[in-house]
Amino acid sequence: MLEEKNDNLHNADGEQINEVNGTLHTDYNAENENVENSETPLVHETEGQLPFAPKELLEAAKVADEPANEEESEDSHAVAPTVVADENKADEVAAETAELPAEDKKLSAVDSIAESNAEEGEDESLIGHDIPMKNYEELSMEDLTEELEKLAVIEKVMSVKDHIEEIRKEFYSKYNHFIEEKKDEHSHENNGDTSEFEYHFPLKNKFDTLYNQYRDKKNSHFKKLQTDLKGNLENRLAIIEELKSVAEGSENIKDALKHVSDLRERWKNAGPIPRDKYNHVWNNFHFHIERFYDHLHLDREARDMDFKHNLEQKQKIVARVEELVNESDINKAFRELQALHKIWKEEIGPVSREHREEIWNRFSELTKQLHDKREELVAKGREQEEANLAKKKDIIAQIDAISEEKITAHSAWQGQIDRIEALREQFFKAGKVPAEVNEDTWAAFKAAVRNFNTVKNSFYKDIKKDQQDNLNRKQALVEKARSLQESEDFAATTPVMKQIQDEWKTIGHVPRKYSDSVWKDFKAACNHYFDRLHAQRNEANKDELEAFDKKKEYLESLKEFELTGDHKTDLDGIKKHIENWKALGRVPQARRHIEGKFNKILDALFDKLSLSKKETDMVRFNNRLEQMSEGDDTRRLENEQLFIMRKIDEVQGEIFQLENNIQFISNAKGDNPFVREVQKSIERHKEELKTWKDKLKQIRVLKQQQQEGQ
Repeated sequence: MLEEKNDNLHNADGEQINEVNGTLHTDYNAENENVENSETPLVHETEGQLPFAPKELLEAAKVADEPANEEESEDSHAVAPTVVADENKADEVAAETAELPAEDKKLSAVDSIAESNAEEGEDESLIGHDIPMKNYEELSMEDLTEELEKLAVIEKVMSVKDHIEEIRKEFYSKYNHFIEEKKDEHSHENNGDTSEFEYHFPLKNKFDTLYNQYRDKKNSHFKKLQTDLKGNLENRLAIIEELKSVAEGSENIKDALKHVSDLRERWKNAGPIPRDKYNHVWNNFHFHIERFYDHLHLDREARDMDFKHNLEQKQKIVARVEELVNESDINKAFRELQALHKIWKEEIGPVSREHREEIWNRFSELTKQLHDKREELVAKGREQEEANLAKKKDIIAQIDAISEEKITAHSAWQGQIDRIEALREQFFKAGKVPAEVNEDTWAAFKAAVRNFNTVKNSFYKDIKKDQQDNLNRKQALVEKARSLQESEDFAATTPVMKQIQDEWKTIGHVPRKYSDSVWKDFKAACNHYFDRLHAQRNEANKDELEAFDKKKEYLESLKEFELTGDHKTDLDGIKKHIENWKALGRVPQARRHIEGKFNKILDALFDKLSLSKKETDMVRFNNRLEQMSEGDDTRRLENEQLFIMRKIDEVQGEIFQLENNIQFISNAKGDNPFVREVQKSIERHKEELKTWKDKLKQIRVLKQQQQEGQ
């Protein structure tokens, strides 16, 4: 049986494997007569190729009479390779080979490909994938989960292993950072207590489920792979033993060739074996194939036909590699080069001595050229990673600088938060950094953000204390309003309720989560009291009920009023109706909707008059103002006053903006059409401003009269 070392290769008439580089040396004894005069060379070295026996060779065996020895394998450089299975290891190989001589560098390029093929020879799920590695760092947790969902269903589990592990790393980095921030927020809101902190994040559950499904599939794959590797190894060792028997047996040429052809087919389909056994087993198989050919007596024509066939196949590979050297997609070209090396080694036999060195050297040189291009690409990637690292360090420095700025206002802090959020986005989109500093860079970024949050939380902790004091004051007013809302002493209670409302306005912000509820409670207590007050007045005032009935009748009569067409007469008529309406008196609070009906009729009449906009507006306003003054509810007057003051501010702002625009016009002369239009707009706004100021003056006079009347 085959052992771990190549000791069993010492069986073929003095032949032995060189334990340094795996090449085969043959020291023929006296039994190898006519060796020096034979045109057929001895088997000195093995490139690791599997010699073919094409149809032509099988046919030639039928008439073979004279002995002929197999040509030696043409390449002595196919030594036991070393793996460069992925791009992350390419930097290490580049560093190791930087100072090597040109020939050694050529060997290193060949070795890296051979080792990668050995790795894929162990697990076939590594073969046949072409999925680009994205910059997963810039993706959100939602996008990372979506990517995992796509990749987890791929059957060749090992072809996406690096992608999924990168996705997992980035997802958990972002998730842990996210949870830390939520925990800080909880700590801030609970005076540093995090003992009851919990945060449910459904996306995390989905991600874990998908990853666990992939992990289970990968584990099942490994279990099956281990079983298959063991069985495949035993099968290949059995094939080697059978091949040894054929090589040492006495079958006729035709039967022996057919037997070996069958063994080759079984070998081809025997499946992957453990990586550490790959080169050893292949070398043994090739060795015994060559022993078989050494002991086979074929005519020279059949031998040359075999060599020619093999040469043509290798020339095709060389031609294809020449095209790959100019391929723009270097990674794609390199993957195809790996496949071509596998074919060269495992599927194509030797060529004649005269072409041996030439064809192999050309193939090796082209391999080195493409390998060098790939190394340049890796070097450029390294340069880009260094540039990305510089960007990320700068972003971290900016976050640290923002944390040092002294901010004393809530609005300013909101701006700082927006700046930090923008820098976070830039950090995640900056791209990969060198693997050896990735963890440190991420830790520095998290520390910078955490420091900013600490400073921010310290500010809001002080703000929170003030807001809590404000909340306590407002809650006290709520309780006071509730205690008075059922009072029957309206004369004494009404001024107190108004005083409570005024005090409420002087209190600042409260914590956001209590803002709506405390306002709702206060508003409900005040409205309850004043609704009762108005209801009491309405019920107690019979005159108001009579006024309502009269106004109801007056509305019916007003429908018959028609304009004469004379402006002064019609205006006087409308004003007379307004005076008559006022003379009818106040109506109960619950029935004040009748005032709205009267106003609609007036609006329709005013629309038919040719009054100026200002005059119409002021008449309507005066009428509405007098209606509001009839009730004791000062809230409507307050709201009206606030509305007018806001309108004044808006109009003044527009005037200022228009005047400012004129200053920036280079030809701001009066005959400029644009300037004239702007000036007209300014005049219109000034007229509007005067109207609003007149309204404000009237409402203030009315409020003063009410206060003096009390």
